[in-house]
Amino acid sequence: MMEKLLQTAGTIISGKEQQLKLAIACLLGRGHLLIEDLPGMGKTTLAHLLARLFDLQYSRIQFTSDMLPADIIGISIFDKNSSEFRFHPGPIFTQLVLADEINRATAKTQSALLEAMEEKQITMDGNTYPLEEPFFVIATQNPHTQMGTFPLPESQLDRFLMRISLGYPDRKTERDILSGADRRELLKTIKPVFNTKQLLTMQAQIRQVHVSSALLDYVQDILDFSRHSTHFLTGLSPRAGLALLRSAQAWAFIHHREMVIPDDIKAVLASVILHRLVANSDQNNSEQQIMTLFNEIPIP
Repeated sequence: MMEKLLQTAGTIISGKEQQLKLAIACLLGRGHLLIEDLPGMGKTTLAHLLARLFDLQYSRIQFTSDMLPADIIGISIFDKNSSEFRFHPGPIFTQLVLADEINRATAKTQSALLEAMEEKQITMDGNTYPLEEPFFVIATQNPHTQMGTFPLPESQLDRFLMRISLGYPDRKTERDILSGADRRELLKTIKPVFNTKQLLTMQAQIRQVHVSSALLDYVQDILDFSRHSTHFLTGLSPRAGLALLRSAQAWAFIHHREMVIPDDIKAVLASVILHRLVANSDQNNSEQQIMTLFNEIPIP
């Protein structure tokens, strides 16, 4: 079934097998996904595609500079018939939420997602409202060099299990896009491969994928290196270590393995750690150079 899932996804998002696998691993690992790229690269299409493949309830929130937290989580309105306030849920009350262009909203509005992403609940006027399982946030982010963007604070970035970029398609893929059917029309023909119950079962199974003591040593070596290297202002937190393990387990599961191998950790490493690291401005730290440093850490 996993092969069918990837094959079906590839008919919509062509030539991006690695990114598709990472996005699916992020969902299976009970995380949230940040997609950073230029407009028009297929970020929204990918979110809609995952919702269809797993038969998830889907809502899209277009973030803007004048948006308020209530536009996301909902609002309490006074009902004069019952003489009490009634909570009207916002668009976040669904299974897959697309936070489109999240960095076009202010930090106050961005913070409306923090509790939902971490605790799977919303607190409003002293009442707590649980969110439906599974709950998956896909946020898209425009490059910071573009007009009208606000940086995501570290606490918000840390809520995302992974960050990926789709990038430009190769020439052949782009030719197929230009000469073929509209991808938005093709999306309407996609049938679910898994249902919600199957997704929840797979998410539980991923926690059972075995991680050896030697690989736990390897993960700790990665964390220790980030904390003591002069290349970074701050190192990776224990939550980042858990995110790395969970992502590696999901990657192994996608490839039909019951245990994590070093290649699984290396496959997800960049997407899990790069958005969590704060580079030291005194060092020349491109993402490629940073990954070269981490790839030199010996495998126990």
